[in-house]
Amino acid sequence: MREVQIWEHVLKWGISQNPGLSSDTSHYSNEDFNALKSTLQQFIPFIKFFNLTSKEFLKNVFPYREILPNELYIDLLKLFLNNNHKPSNKKVIDSKIITTQHAELISKWIDKLEITDELKNSYKFKLILRGSQDGFTAKRFHEVCDNRSRTVAIIKVKDSNEILGGYNPIEWKSENKNTKNNISNYHGTTGDSFIFSFMNKENIKNHIISRVKNEKFAINY
Repeated sequence: MREVQIWEHVLKWGISQNPGLSSDTSHYSNEDFNALKSTLQQFIPFIKFFNLTSKEFLKNVFPYREILPNELYIDLLKLFLNNNHKPSNKKVIDSKIITTQHAELISKWIDKLEITDELKNSYKFKLILRGSQDGFTAKRFHEVCDNRSRTVAIIKVKDSNEILGGYNPIEWKSENKNTKNNISNYHGTTGDSFIFSFMNKENIKNHIISRVKNEKFAINY
């Protein structure tokens, strides 16, 4: 199946999930585009838009440009307006919460770079646990994540666009807790861990990052 046909099927499904939407975008309001964008945002990274022809892009993608990530849309415009343009080499992120833009910023934080600095290391983000399919219990988390290092944990606040997360460069461990207070007395030592938040997942510039102050108590098991 050609890539344009895959895109057409994805669009058809997305429109069907939003009663009242038609395939004629000339009648779409901002709310209509936002609804379709919200429905399809987790699928768009898997569409190989760069394999389309200029005619296919103009006919099948351009009318829906409002639902594309801005960086992707600019890259596509450059490609189809200039055949010598090489698209950005972005890795697909297997996440329902963050995008490649979030992953790039987190990568910069791991390397202790500023948001305006050039990313020197391109990290591969591999999904090892997804709450919606693996469960949200601490027991399950440790079953999957114990003895793993360099992990990023990400959660989305229910009924909001806020994202919370943290980076742990050392291995996770399961330790016996104080049975009276259910508090662990074991800590991992590192100066490279951090926690972060995005107040709105649509705006990565609106973020907070907090780094370790006392390395001896960086990670609580």
